[in-house]
Amino acid sequence: MKNWFNNIGPATLIAAAFIGPGTVTLCSIAGVGFGYDLLWAMLLSIIATIVLQEMSARLGIVSQKGLSEVLREEIKNPILKTVSVILIISAIVIGNAAYEAGNISGGVLGLATLVPNSKIEIGSYTVNYLNLIIGLLAFVLLYIGNYKILERSLIFLVLLMSVSFVLTTIITKPDLIAIFKGIFIPKVPTDSLFVIIGLIGTTVVPYNLFLHASLVKEKWHSKKDLPLARKDTFIAVIVGGIVSMTIIISASGSNLTSINNTMDLAEGLVPLYGNAAKYFLGVGLFAAGITSAITAPLAAAFVVKGIFGWSKGLQSKKFKAVWMFILILGIVFSSLQIKPIEIIKFAQITNGLLLPIISGFLLWIMNKKSVLGKYTNNITQNIFGFIILGLTVFLGLKTIFKVIGYFY
Repeated sequence: MKNWFNNIGPATLIAAAFIGPGTVTLCSIAGVGFGYDLLWAMLLSIIATIVLQEMSARLGIVSQKGLSEVLREEIKNPILKTVSVILIISAIVIGNAAYEAGNISGGVLGLATLVPNSKIEIGSYTVNYLNLIIGLLAFVLLYIGNYKILERSLIFLVLLMSVSFVLTTIITKPDLIAIFKGIFIPKVPTDSLFVIIGLIGTTVVPYNLFLHASLVKEKWHSKKDLPLARKDTFIAVIVGGIVSMTIIISASGSNLTSINNTMDLAEGLVPLYGNAAKYFLGVGLFAAGITSAITAPLAAAFVVKGIFGWSKGLQSKKFKAVWMFILILGIVFSSLQIKPIEIIKFAQITNGLLLPIISGFLLWIMNKKSVLGKYTNNITQNIFGFIILGLTVFLGLKTIFKVIGYFY
């Protein structure tokens, strides 16, 4: 058991990254609006995430380089390289800065169930000091710059989040037969298409492909460790997927007809299941917010490090400057209740473009013997990879069209 715990970690951070407040809210909307009918979309998301993250982990261990670093070295055409760098920097850095405010605000929503009346007036502004507490906690863990401490902290928070959401689900006493039907019998109810796209898009996250390749080489340095990395990926992503499913199931058990955010769900559960459900959900949302608030700046820093070829890692001043920039912007936007709508729209558009492009780049790299030698993709991995690539192209286009109002 001790050996097993020593060999989990990097993929847990990936699960921590994709289960953020946005995922929790979207899963709540899926459950309230469509019951168990969209659980199959989460299963599809889990499979796609496992396939892509395994490739990313394999790349990191075999090459001992991050994905952005490999792309910088392998893209020879100067124009294509420049366009790729601009696109990646825009989507990852600016996008993560915009969404960091959402991560911190989501964590605050969860913490507010335990600490009400946390707002203070400063002039004409209303500031929630819980934003500062969550931001400070994320800052301390990132500033320490010790991978092992960061890893163990996030493992604890993910376990806390998982237990909280599972307990909430148990309280709602779900219909197990209906759950299995929802998982294994795909349905596309009326007006559910964008929710399905959203469930996939919040699980198959572009920046996680960069983050995973960078993290595995912090923990493992030998090709012999590949089986450990694969096991770590399978377990963490499946657990993350189950957590997302429990949120959908919990929301299905509420008495709500519509939902704007996750704390609406918490309030909706109280009349049926008592305050315990509200508090479990609040703790889960807090853990989801703080884990994403840590991994989003970390991912951005790893991407910039690889793109510009910086040699030093977690402890370097340049690396710290990047994640500090992302974190501080998130704290400011969330504390002052600024809604950077245009930046978020830009981030969604670039992320919609980035997901199929990075998936394509990853598949290209995973078939280069000059990078991976005998560890390139086999036929089965390529088949799954190209199916997922097609899915990400569809997902990316739908996301872009939705943001620019094409369907409205």
